[in-house]
Amino acid sequence: MELMPYFLAFIIISNIGLALTIIFLERKDATSTWAWLMVLLFIPIAGFFLYLVFGKKISNKRIFTWETKSKLGVKRAVQSQLRALEENTFVFKHHGLSKYKDLYYMHLRNDDAIFTQDNKVDIYTDGKEKFKALLHDLQKATDHIHMLYYIIRYDQLGKQIADVLVKKANEGVEVRVLYDDMGSRTLRRKFIKRIRHAGGKVEAFFPPKIPKINMKINYRNHRKITVIDGRIGYIGGFNVGDEYLGNNKKFGYWRDTHLRVLGSAVEHMQTRFILDWNQASRHDILYNERYYNASPAGDVGMQIVTSGPDSEWQQIKNGYIKMILSAKEYVYMQTPYFIPDESLADALRIACLSGIDVKIMIPNKPDHPFVYWATLSYIGDLLKAGAEVYIYQNGFLHSKTIIVDGKIASVGTANIDVRSFRLNFEGNAFLYDRVVAGKLVDSYMQDISMSTQMTRKLYEKRSFGIRFKESISRLLSPIL
Repeated sequence: MELMPYFLAFIIISNIGLALTIIFLERKDATSTWAWLMVLLFIPIAGFFLYLVFGKKISNKRIFTWETKSKLGVKRAVQSQLRALEENTFVFKHHGLSKYKDLYYMHLRNDDAIFTQDNKVDIYTDGKEKFKALLHDLQKATDHIHMLYYIIRYDQLGKQIADVLVKKANEGVEVRVLYDDMGSRTLRRKFIKRIRHAGGKVEAFFPPKIPKINMKINYRNHRKITVIDGRIGYIGGFNVGDEYLGNNKKFGYWRDTHLRVLGSAVEHMQTRFILDWNQASRHDILYNERYYNASPAGDVGMQIVTSGPDSEWQQIKNGYIKMILSAKEYVYMQTPYFIPDESLADALRIACLSGIDVKIMIPNKPDHPFVYWATLSYIGDLLKAGAEVYIYQNGFLHSKTIIVDGKIASVGTANIDVRSFRLNFEGNAFLYDRVVAGKLVDSYMQDISMSTQMTRKLYEKRSFGIRFKESISRLLSPIL
């Protein structure tokens, strides 16, 4: 007991030192700084350790082997497109695409997201249909399979995929599977052993250096990318698990959006996979032409845009804002979590106040309660500005989709929240095509028919208990 005063003094001094570090050295944004200071103030001992695990910024050094981009000729292609856009010599397949030149340019300049115009895109909003198509494509692979998922479970669906991967590896196909260590924390070792025993390779993204103690737990690879033979690509919101087939009683039907892509955009999905793989594995993928085997398949304009805590700019969030501010008629948005920062919230409010039809759709049930209560809090602000808010009732809505004027859209992994914009490694397809955008609008309207509208009058009838939960969650939202 005699040591207790010294221990408490140590904690107080450590908290003060940590607070000064947060304020003066780490230069977090103001809202995140205040949230962490509250945590340190009200729970000084636990808060200290929470910050060490969840709040510490990722190292400023590059965590990806960016020289890979130079080897793959990405830098040359980016510089060539930038010059063409700046000099107005870039040839657009569709006349209407030129009006979004600023959006292409922003992604190209800040994320090396090359704009391609020769793609074919199939949209999947149902997990059973998506995985049926994926399993079919996997079974036909002849050269390589590159698969990255945030969550992989070794359940019925996971076993089906493992069976195919083992079969293809035994046939001599190169099989590489990359999963997020936190997202796939329940993944059974049997999945990994089976694939490795067959000659495939499996790696975890940001695994702990000390078992069970992961100091990078807050930085998750949330991307979902599959590339088959360098020719077929998948990108979107579905993870690998039975719940994504709608087989979980808690969530019921799982409504998500995923894309199957043919065309040059697949090459840029491949580059993203290689960058992530080379970070996680001691066995780098070296450049080989057979990894870049895409052929023109259609006329859909597309950019693969990624972001993460290593990025100088929040590319996907900036893309969302640019899309919203370009709207002339409407903005339709689906997201399981709606915790926008001030810049995105302002963009939506400005759109509403300018007479743009803004519709936002969220799920009717939480998978993360604090995030859900914070979502309801921010929804109220948009209702006041004139947005229409819909609560999806046919199961769980996990889709991360934005459609503007039926001309451009974004589908991918980035939610409308601080975690997706600042902490997670995310990947989205930005689509520039009336037909694809039109199909996404049709799906959105079908979802509205299975939703209830949250009006301002209904929102103001919330109970005191709900309002209290919203207030606490909103205060903590910058660090959720």
